[in-house]
Amino acid sequence: MRIESTEGNTIAYHKTAIAVPEALLADVDRAAIERGESRSAYITRVLTVAVRARRDAEITRKLDELFADGRQGNAQRSGAAALDRAGTDWTDERW
Repeated sequence: MRIESTEGNTIAYHKTAIAVPEALLADVDRAAIERGESRSAYITRVLTVAVRARRDAEITRKLDELFADGRQGNAQRSGAAALDRAGTDWTDERW
């Protein structure tokens, strides 16, 4: 394990070995070079994006499931309308 500190953040890195087809690795290396990144930094960034996308898709799925119930959607719209009526008029520049 390697510990790296950048701008006050400490991040633990763990080395791992994976088998990757040669053509894919060559594509990864080209993409990393184009971005001015190391292979490791590029792969870490791509994996981070992929994991976040999966998490975001799961959140979206759960919200879609929740709002598929018309009663929930109506309750949310009603609550949003009440907040709009009680809220600040954003065209009023004194806020």
